[in-house]
Amino acid sequence: MPESYSHNLIRFQEQYAAILPEELLQQAQQHAESLSGLGSDALTTGALAPDFTRTDQRGTPFTLTDALREGPVVLTFYRGGWCPYCNVQLHTLQQALPEFRAHGARLVAISPEPPDDSLTTAERHALEFDVLFDDRNGVARAFGLVFTVPEDVRELYRTAGADLTATNDELPIPATYVIDTDRRIRYAHVDGDYRHRAEAADILTALSERASAT
Repeated sequence: MPESYSHNLIRFQEQYAAILPEELLQQAQQHAESLSGLGSDALTTGALAPDFTRTDQRGTPFTLTDALREGPVVLTFYRGGWCPYCNVQLHTLQQALPEFRAHGARLVAISPEPPDDSLTTAERHALEFDVLFDDRNGVARAFGLVFTVPEDVRELYRTAGADLTATNDELPIPATYVIDTDRRIRYAHVDGDYRHRAEAADILTALSERASAT
């Protein structure tokens, strides 16, 4: 089994705590906890995933229904390469990529960061899967994942390198879906607290259950 997100997160948090002021760490923690109630309107297991077309980090169009003709899709929404928790998640998913592929699944990540930034993120983490540009959070909105970043938090995000002006100060709630070939959602992990992400083991369990049911 690949390393878990939780395991990788602990190592990241230890490194973070060693270099950041305690006040900033507490501020970030309080903000993350304040978002934990978000996500009640998001699509969940059993719903039909909306079709969409977006370009990947190489400028190649990706259409969900086209991809589903070849097998299930693991779709993960992340906030951007400026988000350290997203980076931990993307790294963890890359580690699990061979096992996803062994189940016939295609891994796709999507965020509102522009194509150049998506390419930078993909290259930095040596990602071997599609990283899509979600222009103005259109796909995230269709999945019920978009929220407006509170004004008092925008400066904190700007410090981290996030430019939210192009998205009207909106971000997607981090979420991961396993979408079956009929566009039915077989697994959903949605949590407004951006520190909490889907575990690769749970995604693999959903893929295994799907295979045994067909």
